[in-house]
Amino acid sequence: MTTYTARPLTPPALKQLRTSDDAGRPLRPFIDDEGDAPLRCCLRRSTPGERIALVSYAPLRRWAAETGAEPGAYDEQGPVFIHADECSGPDTETLPFTNTRRTVRRYSTDGRILGGRLVEDATAFEPAFAEAFADPEVALVHVRAVEFGCFLYEVRRP
Repeated sequence: MTTYTARPLTPPALKQLRTSDDAGRPLRPFIDDEGDAPLRCCLRRSTPGERIALVSYAPLRRWAAETGAEPGAYDEQGPVFIHADECSGPDTETLPFTNTRRTVRRYSTDGRILGGRLVEDATAFEPAFAEAFADPEVALVHVRAVEFGCFLYEVRRP
């Protein structure tokens, strides 16, 4: 069990994204023939035959709208996979997508990037989160893929 909680995309955000993504494009579902896409709705890998979609998502913009922050130039959007239809969300409390190197990117309460840390293996996530939240300026962190920078999930201050 982890001290930190990986936050999937929220049901209200998913409902909106299934109509129009954060770039204003309509949902374009497809059948995933290969599987292994990192789903941000349930924080697991897809399996072959699932109906999924690749949508544009702006995680910091959505967090800022919720908190009143103004991320300015740090407001970015990028591709994320979701189920094309409602799903039940995560079925485990373990940290997802820890099987390869990731970046833990820190953000302040006003939405500015405060730095980050490369996480090399599954045992390094808890220490990276503890290090991030030891800084009182850090409000949340994003876990991102190293190779493309894609947003995987958010962890907020415990």
